[in-house]
Amino acid sequence: MYQISELAEKVGLSRTTLLYYEKQGLLAGTRQSNGYRLYSEKDVQHLRLLLQLRAGGLTLSECKACLNSKVERSLLERRLQQLDAEIAQKQQARTLLAALLGEGSLRPWHQMTDKLAPEAHLDWLQRQGFNEKQALHLKWLSKDMNEHDQYMADFMAVFQALERWGPGSDADSLKALSYVPFAPEKILDIGCGKGFSTTLLATQTQAQIVAVDNEQSALDQLGERLAQQQLERRVTLACTSMTDLPFTSSSFDLIWSECSAYIMGIEQALEQWQPLLTSGGYLVLSDLVWLTEMPSPIAREFWQQEYPDMQTIAKRLTQMQQAGFELIDHYSLSEQAWSDYYQPLKARIAELKPSMPSSMAIADLEREIALYEQYFGEFGYQMFVLKKGA
Repeated sequence: MYQISELAEKVGLSRTTLLYYEKQGLLAGTRQSNGYRLYSEKDVQHLRLLLQLRAGGLTLSECKACLNSKVERSLLERRLQQLDAEIAQKQQARTLLAALLGEGSLRPWHQMTDKLAPEAHLDWLQRQGFNEKQALHLKWLSKDMNEHDQYMADFMAVFQALERWGPGSDADSLKALSYVPFAPEKILDIGCGKGFSTTLLATQTQAQIVAVDNEQSALDQLGERLAQQQLERRVTLACTSMTDLPFTSSSFDLIWSECSAYIMGIEQALEQWQPLLTSGGYLVLSDLVWLTEMPSPIAREFWQQEYPDMQTIAKRLTQMQQAGFELIDHYSLSEQAWSDYYQPLKARIAELKPSMPSSMAIADLEREIALYEQYFGEFGYQMFVLKKGA
């Protein structure tokens, strides 16, 4: 016979736990005349059986039911399903923690987090030591903070040698400019890249132009092009973020942004850029949109990962109206605009891939090109010409 402290030591449980078990009807000692309880060897074995059942994840009440009667299969099946769900959740947690430590890919987590909480995600990335430019590149390009540096090195190796960094053509840009009913005097070109639109605006107008981009190497090449064409006196280059433009209200009568407003989000861009326009000023921007209400599942899945805020034309028009703009016109970029971008890109990838066979950046670009070749027509860049409302 064992006193409760002896029983506790024998089965490896605390005295408090045994008293709780007795209160729940899982243990029944024999009370002596002196008030002490004594427990038999049968009680020891009963507790050990209880612990074996507990090891299967059963609750105390479930263990009691199993001890007092025939085990119900439905009870075990229900508990097994619950345990499987808990194990899956813990495995997911482990995968994430390992990835945060650099022991796996963070891409799925970054993509899901950016879809659920894009602004909070961007802020968090900057608290991890990435500046805004790096955080935006991570958000839109590498999608993995552990592999970001190598990804961007590969990405820039591809694009530094290319003229165009996005779909576009002079013909499409000139068409948009033709809708502006006045000779602009002050133009802001946001996300200018290497400056195809900047150069066109400088040659087609007499305006003073500010060209903004956060990639200094692109601005350097734009500066060289402007100098060659003797246009540098009318163009000021500014390496700064489009999300924090250092300009006062009503500074420009035309704002131009091709293939770049998505970086900060179209709605945010409309809200922040509208005050920079003079009364009656114009905004010209292009954005990747769905051209069909029912895109193919593969195309939808791809762009949900690459551009979660991609919308239909109708949705964008509603947002533009809500932001205080009047629609002048809109049209899809020509197939030539896409060809002028993707054909040189394909050639550059073919040139680099033998020396960079495992590059994630190249693999991503190849997937995008393949999607364009198979599903072009379901999506496209849309040029919007807008007038600031009264």
